[in-house]
Amino acid sequence: MQRMQENRARKAVYRQTVRELSALTTRDLDDLGISRAMIPHLAREAAWGSSD
Repeated sequence: MQRMQENRARKAVYRQTVRELSALTTRDLDDLGISRAMIPHLAREAAWGSSD
């Protein structure tokens, strides 16, 4: 049961991160050194940690 709750929370973090980064303008993303193609990867890192 706890694992399901953790997974649900991680998915929520993923969706929120994608939503917030996607809402930024291309110029804002450029200023941060982020391309739109990087957003899913960054969201995965935010939710599940670095894969390195």
